[in-house]
Amino acid sequence: MEEKNSEKNSNETPHKMARLAWPKAKYGAIIAVIIIIVINLIYYQDFFLSFFN
Repeated sequence: MEEKNSEKNSNETPHKMARLAWPKAKYGAIIAVIIIIVINLIYYQDFFLSFFN
């Protein structure tokens, strides 16, 4: 019986963190991909502009 209680408690959000609004994980993944794409576009700007010249 104790094993089930300890397993249940380990998966719960800590009390102080329960009041925070956590975004869904898929939104964070989408934002991370967008940030990576934007940074790569800025970093390799000359390479992409060379296609149009």
